[in-house]
Amino acid sequence: MMEYDVVVIGGGQAGLAVGYYLKKQKQPFLILDEQNEAGDSWRKRYDSLVLFTPRCYSSLPGLDFSGDPNGYPSKDEMADYLWTYKETFQLPVVYETKVEKLEKTRDRFKVWTSEGKIYDAKQVIIATGAFHTPFIPPLANSIQPGIAQLHAFDYKGPEQIVAGPVLIVGAGNTGVQIAAELVEHHDVVLACGNKPNVLPQSVLGKNLFWWFDKLGLSKATVHSPLGKWLQKRDPIIGNDFYTVRKRAKLKGRLINVTDSKAYFAEGSPVSVHTIIWATGYRNDYSWIDIDGVFDQEQKPIHVRGVTNVNGLFFVGLSWQYKRGSALVKGVGEDAAYMVSQLSKHS
Repeated sequence: MMEYDVVVIGGGQAGLAVGYYLKKQKQPFLILDEQNEAGDSWRKRYDSLVLFTPRCYSSLPGLDFSGDPNGYPSKDEMADYLWTYKETFQLPVVYETKVEKLEKTRDRFKVWTSEGKIYDAKQVIIATGAFHTPFIPPLANSIQPGIAQLHAFDYKGPEQIVAGPVLIVGAGNTGVQIAAELVEHHDVVLACGNKPNVLPQSVLGKNLFWWFDKLGLSKATVHSPLGKWLQKRDPIIGNDFYTVRKRAKLKGRLINVTDSKAYFAEGSPVSVHTIIWATGYRNDYSWIDIDGVFDQEQKPIHVRGVTNVNGLFFVGLSWQYKRGSALVKGVGEDAAYMVSQLSKHS
């Protein structure tokens, strides 16, 4: 059994940002990550993915993103940046290590991994992020085998999709970006559960996130009246939705798929050969065997990432504290706060 002051579970942008601040404090720590290398979770996403945040809002503490600060990085640039970040600060990350169980005995945590190793820690920071496990609605299980199905997580590009009409379920940023790409090659239907809230990437020559800062939207906290209002109105950013609206069919909420036809809450049914589920992600915390960590919906109970369990913390959650918590830059701010709390909760 290997002992550390702090074990960080997850080596994406949240875990690396935590590692940066832990190293500045010269604390003995280790980061565990199931990927093969830094940035792999980005590198595995669809080929045409471009971040909707410019480079100046896509960097972690201590290292600027190279290139035009107002340009938008590709997913491979983001992956390369995270690899460079880990190397620049020589962060201790153990890769190809999946955590299978976390438990607490008295005042110490035990972290059980897929390799059979056990790590002992005084404190644990869970940095697996806000978008970890692809979610596919139960409806998918009743759809006949002749219709191809995949989650947006497994989508790479148009060449992957068989000929015929494509139904994309979910009109968030990912679903809209994929739809905008596929309308060049397929008949596309986009199922929208709610009326999309669309914002441009730039206004009057300034990127949208500059305006968010200027208007104070990025600083809106999770429990503030403004924060509560914003959480219900997560926007689609960019011009892709206008392309989709012109060239694809927009439908209401999907309610059933029978005999190669999709039926919706609003609008007539359509034929479909492929379904892409752009239905988001859920965090799977079934491996955490500690009482009192989650509410009835299995969401972490925390205040700015500090849980009721002494020594256990979260970082990288969507709306962990502010509107910007789910952004790369915002995760750095949350990481700084989290590390500052370790000595107060030891």
